[in-house]
Amino acid sequence: MHKYGKALVVGCGRSGRAAEALLRSEGTTVTSICQEITPDYCFKGLHFDPDVAIISPGFSLNHPWIKELIEHGIPLLSELELGWSRRHCPVIAVTGSNGKSTVVKWIVESLAQAGQTAVPCGNYGFPVCGAVMLHEVPNWLVIEVSSFQLETVQEFRPEIGLLLNVLPNHLDRHGSMDTYRDLKLRLFENMTGTDTAVIPGEMASGIRKKGASIWKTFGTESAADFRYQNGQVGEINLNGTRFANEILGAAGAAVAAVCASCGISPAAVEASARVFEPLPHRTELVAEINGVNYVDDSKATNIAAMCAAVKMCTGKVHLIAGGRVKETDFSLAKDLLAQRVSHLYLIGEASGMMQAAWGDAVRCISCGTLENAVIAAQKQARPGETVLLSPACTSFDQFRDFNERGDCFAAAVRGLTEKNASV
Repeated sequence: MHKYGKALVVGCGRSGRAAEALLRSEGTTVTSICQEITPDYCFKGLHFDPDVAIISPGFSLNHPWIKELIEHGIPLLSELELGWSRRHCPVIAVTGSNGKSTVVKWIVESLAQAGQTAVPCGNYGFPVCGAVMLHEVPNWLVIEVSSFQLETVQEFRPEIGLLLNVLPNHLDRHGSMDTYRDLKLRLFENMTGTDTAVIPGEMASGIRKKGASIWKTFGTESAADFRYQNGQVGEINLNGTRFANEILGAAGAAVAAVCASCGISPAAVEASARVFEPLPHRTELVAEINGVNYVDDSKATNIAAMCAAVKMCTGKVHLIAGGRVKETDFSLAKDLLAQRVSHLYLIGEASGMMQAAWGDAVRCISCGTLENAVIAAQKQARPGETVLLSPACTSFDQFRDFNERGDCFAAAVRGLTEKNASV
């Protein structure tokens, strides 16, 4: 574990504040700078020669401040890696384009069913630096890892690493799918012969298996080591749970693979699935009004996540989509929307692009705001159908974040005046 005399923390959000607290607890002299309040000329004028710069995930390597740090030869370290280097227990790390938080929660709850303690952290919402400062040391840290966090890792090495999927996402930051995929694979880069890597079965042939001595595959394919089929993952019966479908069932196979690597029984995984409460804004049923389900999937900020949500709905779907785009190739969704979506209600900056891409496949209604979209969808939806907010975009054109967008949707649904509403 390397300790520092002087450190610069770039970013004052949760990650930055946690890194600062950890460093100060070790006696490090810390200077923090915030994009919101530190002008560029102040940054360039800093008379400070830090031993390391801790970079919050919101800062890309192309940010002018980060480029200047690199030019001055100052080592860069992510908050993730700083916290990991101070760990007191083994680590399970989960990355992927979609489904990370749900899987992290399920793993933590499966461990709890088996009598083991685990702290979910990282991109999950609790910084790793905060997790390692807890007074009681858990049996495991279960870290959700984003591509942003993987940009600056050097030595990060989980004992168990899980890659859920690699689908188009964050291409506005990373530039290409090749770059994005390579970043995700950095999760396994420093693994040794005692570690376990868990990957999708369909990616097995394309990944150079190095480092980890144990490689496990999961998915719906017959060749997968842990396979979801007809509501089952081996001995784990998921029928009667929200995971009994091809989309979430594959995630169940991934959880089973990780838990088997921890020595956790299939019974513990099944027990946790049966009492699992979904995280907010992830295919969350808000209300049933006059036989129509209103589902909040505000967390779906890319097209693949939107497609997964549509596939999980029963009956025809009234889809609310739009916001600020992260990707521009909408072709992936066109056939699915034509088959499953009755009407598409468009909001935010992406409305024009989505209308142009999908207008000849599904009836599009430009609504502007989310509130207008809910009202328009309520007028069209019939019993047995679903009104689904699954935007395929970020929320930053109209909202602070996906949580605020989801809360706005729920409030608009609660404002509907139809009879027999059960919220």
